[in-house]
Amino acid sequence: MKYLKFIIIILGIVTLFNCSNDTLDRLPEDEISPEQYWKTPNDLALFLNQFYTSFSVHDGWNGGIFEFDNNSDNLADIFVNGRLEGNTTMAPTSDGSWSYGNIRAVNFYLENKDTAEGDEILIKHYNGEAYFFRAMFYFNLLKRFGGVPYIDKTLNTDSPELYSPRISRNELATKIVEDLDRAINNLQTKEVAESFRVHQGMALALKSSVCLYEGTWEKYHDGTPFGAETNESNKFLQWSVESSERLIDESNYSLFNNGTSTTYWDLFNQVDYTGNPEVIFWKKYSLSDGITHHVGHYLPHSGSGTGVTKSLVDSYLASDGQPISVSPLYDSSKETSLTDIVADRDPRLAQTICTPGDLLTVNSGIPNEIFEYPVFRGNNEITCTTGFQIYKGGTTDLAQRVDSWTGAIIFRYAEVLLNFAEAKAELGILSQADLDKSINVLRERVNMPYLTTTPVSDPNKAFPGLSDLLNEVRRERRVELALEGKRFDDLMRWAAADELIVGKRFEGFKIIGSGDMETEFEEELYTTILVNDEGYIDPYMNSMPNGFGFNIGRDYLAPIPTEQIVLSNNNVIQNPGWDY
Repeated sequence: MKYLKFIIIILGIVTLFNCSNDTLDRLPEDEISPEQYWKTPNDLALFLNQFYTSFSVHDGWNGGIFEFDNNSDNLADIFVNGRLEGNTTMAPTSDGSWSYGNIRAVNFYLENKDTAEGDEILIKHYNGEAYFFRAMFYFNLLKRFGGVPYIDKTLNTDSPELYSPRISRNELATKIVEDLDRAINNLQTKEVAESFRVHQGMALALKSSVCLYEGTWEKYHDGTPFGAETNESNKFLQWSVESSERLIDESNYSLFNNGTSTTYWDLFNQVDYTGNPEVIFWKKYSLSDGITHHVGHYLPHSGSGTGVTKSLVDSYLASDGQPISVSPLYDSSKETSLTDIVADRDPRLAQTICTPGDLLTVNSGIPNEIFEYPVFRGNNEITCTTGFQIYKGGTTDLAQRVDSWTGAIIFRYAEVLLNFAEAKAELGILSQADLDKSINVLRERVNMPYLTTTPVSDPNKAFPGLSDLLNEVRRERRVELALEGKRFDDLMRWAAADELIVGKRFEGFKIIGSGDMETEFEEELYTTILVNDEGYIDPYMNSMPNGFGFNIGRDYLAPIPTEQIVLSNNNVIQNPGWDY
């Protein structure tokens, strides 16, 4: 009931403070004067509640956050991703992602926050929340559009700032970091802050990610139309190290480990993350309060209209810590058996994809539902596109097959460990001690051999131009954060589309030669189950015969909506490669 009241409050505040969703020059339709309303710290909190709906969580009839990688090389959705396909060549008139409504609301708060009186510690904390949210909103704009006009005050219809030009991306990133530093200095820790409110650990985690993103973007896009005017990559990478290391050294967080062989899988389908040492922030759902989602309807027993790619499956190391291309524990004959594919591999693989014998649903009073074959005979979302069906994030609870109430993780400590290792590797200062307190903590949880600073070289490494160590750091990130919506940002900031996307199609399981599975689906082969000459499932064979058409001279950034260019009197310049 407490959480239901929280949602009702959010909806009420959004109604009271109805801000613009799309343009800089539209004023709120209805405002209550801060002098009339903001009298106590609680009044500030009520206003800030509207921003809590901005986090990416489970929503709608789908697999929730575990489908967020449908825009990357980790998953092959039934619908080809338009950004990767490169099928948009003209800038749209409008784009809902170009939105300053929330930013304007935060600016309004910051200009009027001093009207409240009372507990100064609480007031300071709520001010920190405001800085956190403004940073998050601008970071979303930065990732999609690059540098944008920076507005840090409320505007009127005659404000000259309505025609502001875009600032450079690293100038915007610096302003985002400044807001996060303000948030860090004002926010209470998780232990002290009210439950389900922004706290200091979140601001440190977001700063870690923002700085890693910008640092690597500027490094790998340097000299291209998408690069920063002045390459400040080392500055941002060092900031990422500092914020990550602070979280690590303060020891307020640690990895979840329930002591079972499925501890990684068990992390992602819990109903209550209260007290979970790895979860920095999460969203709670409640069947009794009517706050539910539908992840349990699709995962793990339905294909959810997507499938894990062979590329992701091949990324998982053998259990001896070596790439499958060189490990004596793996050979290509294993590719025609789902059971053999996960044998002698990093345990996270078997906890990410379904394999024969996996428990799908506990059917109390009747036999349990056990995985035997991927879902190939369904349609739309009731199908698996690749044969590698999603297991991660699924619940075996029969009661959650329609309305589910497992929590949605928004920030988790594992990502901070990966940010730390990568930022240090990019700076060329990653030591064995650094690995031992970051990546090797992750490996220890699943009983994988430690990574050293001189790893075995993979002849099939994803990034031939980079060191073996950096390749392994990136591999660890891909495996640990698989299906959590991080991969697209990684591909963009690494400028990796030419290596991993352009001209490629995503393959799946090698069904030809698989014995019982080939026999079971004999009628579907080459019709509803598309198969290439090598025997691998090839879901985009007909729809995209030439592979992804991602344009590396255009598609790393989204186009600026043309209406915004017109409204700015052409002071806002279009992104590279876009016609309008």
